[in-house]
Amino acid sequence: MIHLTAIALSLISMIGAQETPLRLDFGVYQSDRATVMYRKFTPILEAIRVTMKNQLERDVDIHLKIFKDYESGIQALVTGEIDFVRFGPASYILAEEQNEDIQLLAMELRKGLKRFNGLIITRTDSGITTMEDLRGRTFAFGDENSAIGRFLSQSLMLNHGIDSNSLAGYDYLQRHDIVAQAVNNGTHDAGAIKSSTYKKLCDPDKVIVIKAFENITKPWVASSDLSKEICDAITESLLELEKSEVIGELGCSGFTASTPRDYDIVRAGMKNAAGFEPPEDDSE
Repeated sequence: MIHLTAIALSLISMIGAQETPLRLDFGVYQSDRATVMYRKFTPILEAIRVTMKNQLERDVDIHLKIFKDYESGIQALVTGEIDFVRFGPASYILAEEQNEDIQLLAMELRKGLKRFNGLIITRTDSGITTMEDLRGRTFAFGDENSAIGRFLSQSLMLNHGIDSNSLAGYDYLQRHDIVAQAVNNGTHDAGAIKSSTYKKLCDPDKVIVIKAFENITKPWVASSDLSKEICDAITESLLELEKSEVIGELGCSGFTASTPRDYDIVRAGMKNAAGFEPPEDDSE
């Protein structure tokens, strides 16, 4: 009798465990107002949840967490505070440097392509028409851990003979939309933004593109603690997504498999950008 009771309790416990939803915490750093972020990500997370439920044969519950800046998101992934994230390329590389066991799930496609443009912009009345004209002017960067907003734009500047000492001043404004507003409003002479922000917030009659440069699309990355079974389920769920009403708000056309080598273009840009701020001369 005791033996049968133990078996019954064990079965009840197993059934209860199966009924407990798999909770996953998904993170993204704030690139727009919180209401906009929820509008963008709710449809895609729901689509992932439904597909994963069918694959894993258990309920899945995905919670969205919005980080105030890139660094907060990086640390959350590195330490396993968050299960998976949508990152910019530079944030993925910086996180990988701190925890080499984080897991690349997939990468976004834009119009079926892995690459898209970052832009250096200025107002039409600024007198700036070339990269060299940035000398002696003020510049707005994005986040200090952004591929477009910092590393690739600074690498591009260096290739044109412009470093931090060449500028009258510069600031890190965290978000692409804030950079666009800074250039629009004239608080900065020029800035670095992604092409979709330019189309959304800039009047081409008032704000022009000085130079375009290539960037790689965003990776989706899992923490080192997440099991292979769950990672594979997330990847399969992402690769199935293609409906515009689900992913259109993200500015992507779908997803594809990815390897760390896809992001070598950003690694090279980050390495080159290290020379943007020359070391201080300690000589007297």
